[in-house]
Amino acid sequence: MTDENTAVKAALKAQAVETPSWAYGNSGTRFKVFAQPGVPRTPWEKLDDAAKVHEFTGAAPTVALHIPWDKVDDYAALAAYAEERGVRLGTINSNTFQDDDYRLGSVCHPDAKVRRKAVDHLLACLDVMDATGSRDLKLWFADGTNYPGQDDVRERQDRLAAALREVYDRLGEGRRILLEYKFFEPAFYTTDVPDWGTAYAHCLKLGPKAQVVVDTGHHAPGTNIEFIVATLLREGKLGGFDFNSRFYADDDLMAGAADPFQLFRIMYEVVAGGGLSAEVAFMLDQCHNIEAKIPAIIRSVMNVQEATAKALRVDREALAAAQRAGDVLGANAVLMDAYNTDVRPLLAELREESGLDPEPVAAYRRSGWAQKTAEERVGGEQAGWGA
Repeated sequence: MTDENTAVKAALKAQAVETPSWAYGNSGTRFKVFAQPGVPRTPWEKLDDAAKVHEFTGAAPTVALHIPWDKVDDYAALAAYAEERGVRLGTINSNTFQDDDYRLGSVCHPDAKVRRKAVDHLLACLDVMDATGSRDLKLWFADGTNYPGQDDVRERQDRLAAALREVYDRLGEGRRILLEYKFFEPAFYTTDVPDWGTAYAHCLKLGPKAQVVVDTGHHAPGTNIEFIVATLLREGKLGGFDFNSRFYADDDLMAGAADPFQLFRIMYEVVAGGGLSAEVAFMLDQCHNIEAKIPAIIRSVMNVQEATAKALRVDREALAAAQRAGDVLGANAVLMDAYNTDVRPLLAELREESGLDPEPVAAYRRSGWAQKTAEERVGGEQAGWGA
């Protein structure tokens, strides 16, 4: 058991979970954005909060930016500021959905001028990557149609392919496109990148620097997400995750909150498929509307760690033997034994060995950061969804 724990700890110590800058800002429902005291007002203050998450978890060393929500005059200076606080700038997320011109789409829009505007924004995001040293450009398109006959479905796919090709050809060495999919919202009839198959098809044509992102909230109820993960890993096309949780649709709850067993099943396929490597990006993509933001993000990082630890505890030899023997219940029991293992003591031990407090949320609350920011971040305009 000691050797097994050592191996599990080593794998967990190498795992990193990227946090999103927008999760630190105000957010809410479609009807109301709820403000909280101490919310960051600038990208710099978002990095201050993200640094606290990493300080107490030891597992969140990078922060994703969203352009133009995190637009600054000097991205190199922002990157230097992040490093001074013990974190780095990570994935750059584009935004082609919050402009009046994009009402009928962005890169799939029927008007070539609007498509040009959207592609120019994506290219500008690559310029940001040049300044920050980021590896990944994450693309999510809200493009779609509301009515049958509104636009030509095949032509929209052609427009999408052309836009992706222009961006792909501009990528430098060591850079990637991560293409995200979402099966509905905001379009009601067709969505231009609605599923992993569509994303995979486009990435396959583009080449090895184009990978698929699996957002765990972007699937119809009952979808076997772990099958998608296993398939993309098998094909070498799983670029990363956007971890969040949902009960009905894209609710953006804390990762592992709605169905922790699903998160375990997903992480088991990641482990089994060799996905615990630097090539698969483990990112959070969630907002916190009614709960305190930093503790929720810390909890999400911890939930990903716990699911990973349980997945690493699966007895692979016993599982393979049961599978070969056709022992259905025996094979299931091997997985359930790992899932039912309480890995919290192991993670607490790992944190202590790394010089961290074994209880990150409690340590954060004792730090006084929430009170400090509530007192100091007065005036100005709080960051929020879309700002």
